[in-house]
Amino acid sequence: MVRKPPSKLSFVLESRALLDVALVPFSLLRSKLKVREPAVNGALPIMMFPGFGSDEIYLRALELHLRRLGYCTEGWGLGVNLAGTNYPHVLEDLAPYWEFDLPNNYSADTYKGEGGVPYLCDLAIARVKQRSTELDSPVVLIGWSLGGYIARECARELTDQVAQVITFGAPIVGGPKYSRAADFFKAKNYDLDWIEQSIDKRNRKPILQPITSIFSRTDGVVSATAAVDEMSPNVQNIEVNSAHLGMGFNRKIWKIVTHALREQAEQRHRISGKC
Repeated sequence: MVRKPPSKLSFVLESRALLDVALVPFSLLRSKLKVREPAVNGALPIMMFPGFGSDEIYLRALELHLRRLGYCTEGWGLGVNLAGTNYPHVLEDLAPYWEFDLPNNYSADTYKGEGGVPYLCDLAIARVKQRSTELDSPVVLIGWSLGGYIARECARELTDQVAQVITFGAPIVGGPKYSRAADFFKAKNYDLDWIEQSIDKRNRKPILQPITSIFSRTDGVVSATAAVDEMSPNVQNIEVNSAHLGMGFNRKIWKIVTHALREQAEQRHRISGKC
């Protein structure tokens, strides 16, 4: 697939997100009236990962919807997602599994912060591992945009603690290069080609857990060419027609998320019933 940034037209169409937000009360009313279904048997605790520039409030409506259906949910516990720019670090601070190929001119003095997201992933991995231990259970991770990318990295490293991943609008390849965030990081003099190459190398280690990857060809923030998972062995890519900014409020995406959760919960329940 040829990768390219989102089109200008798709960015203009992001205004559609306002309609998704406006329909949230109706969507929540439907979930309130819906009887809890047996599919929740076998369900696991859920952790929600917000996108760049947002915090747990963005996913609060979806979280409330899931709670009304009987799921146990919580936030990621790391506040506003600023792509690691709020965490001072050098590349040497990152976990060894990142295996960065350092640029020829790299030094701690010239480093601009390209490892900010990996450093944030390290913090998230530690958090998920902690919560899984405290809950005495594997967890399911749901992430929007950059939060989806971080959730995937948690699953990649925590095969025993993470049972399932659901993302929508996640920049799976390329980092910020094929998103509207590219200008923000270019202004910080980030080497976006280096970030892309590092992510491509990282993706060679497969994520083994079930993944539901939701994307939109009319996404005006993260290009669909970067949001389709062509690498994972146990992934289902599902296309929707949605603005990026409205994905957390989109009723069709809520239905896909609920179906993915129910499907895996039922499978776990069947397996546990045979033991």
